Amino acid sequence: MGSTYGKIFKISTFGESHGVGIGVIIEGCPAGLEFDADFIQSELTRRKPGQSRITTQRKEADEYEVMSGVFEGKTTGTPIALIIRNEDQRSKDYSHIATQYRPSHADFTYQEKYGVRDYRGGGRSSARETAARVAAGAVAKLLLRKIGIEITGYVSQVGGMKLGKPYQELDLRKAEENAVRCPDPEMAEQMFEYIDSVRKSGDSVGGVVSCVITGTPVGLGEPVFDKLHAELGKAMLSINAVKGFEYGSGFEGVNLLGSEHNDAFYTDETGAVRTRTNHSGGVQGGISNGQDIYFNVAFKPVATIMQDQESLDQDGNIVVVQGKGRHDPCVVPRAVPIVEAMAALVLADFYLRNKSSKI
Repeated sequence: MGSTYGKIFKISTFGESHGVGIGVIIEGCPAGLEFDADFIQSELTRRKPGQSRITTQRKEADEYEVMSGVFEGKTTGTPIALIIRNEDQRSKDYSHIATQYRPSHADFTYQEKYGVRDYRGGGRSSARETAARVAAGAVAKLLLRKIGIEITGYVSQVGGMKLGKPYQELDLRKAEENAVRCPDPEMAEQMFEYIDSVRKSGDSVGGVVSCVITGTPVGLGEPVFDKLHAELGKAMLSINAVKGFEYGSGFEGVNLLGSEHNDAFYTDETGAVRTRTNHSGGVQGGISNGQDIYFNVAFKPVATIMQDQESLDQDGNIVVVQGKGRHDPCVVPRAVPIVEAMAALVLADFYLRNKSSKI
């Protein structure tokens, strides 16, 4: 089962939604990095359940324990092991689907592939696994801060409600001031009320998380198969419920001519090479060019809804699956730190890989 990501800055996550806990082992983190324990906890708190009435009401503090790799507040260069213990499992909420296939879940595919599955909250396929990624991503962020890279995610769309401004015209700091994590306060309030109305109807809704990466040096990414944007896409598509990824001009770029889309180079007042536009999204030839990297990640409506749905059981019988348990009516508010974490893991890995690119 693919539970490892990265080549130098490498993580392996473990654990299930209703097991003892979840965790991550981080390999390749350089020794001597200041281990900001409070920052790592703050990142986990951004993702944890029960933040507002529009998120799952599962009560998890998501407090982590350091098992190895840190001594006297600094990384030692050895594997860092972090664990987050589960505290509020309600496995009985899932007993009714022990042999049923929930629509649009991984129940059927896991059963067919492995011949066995943990039906309690989806087991390994549960989005609870992403807490381990956020913990690892926080360590990666600490590394990236040393070279001036900052990663900021925000909610730009919920259902058909979409921000009409590019990120340059928004104060992205305001995203953390509301439960939806949308930087436009007025739009955030409308999104909140819409998500809440969807929740009350027992349904779910999807959305888009946008992300901006600033301060990236020129040269991160590898030609051919390990292009920077390709790895970002792979990282984002590995997140539960993600259905789409686009960077730079994305699909809208097809509406432009080459003469409109090309990013012309110039030298700024410091002598640095810049581009007058940034349709490339900070990546050219699979390698960062020093401009802002920006991309969008599309999340589907959460598959578990509080409505009865027709499906099949493991014997092929038609059954009615009842919606039970505690689930997000819209995943994007809690997905923002997950998107940031995966972006950080990609860039941290490429940063370390890039140190061997030339003498």
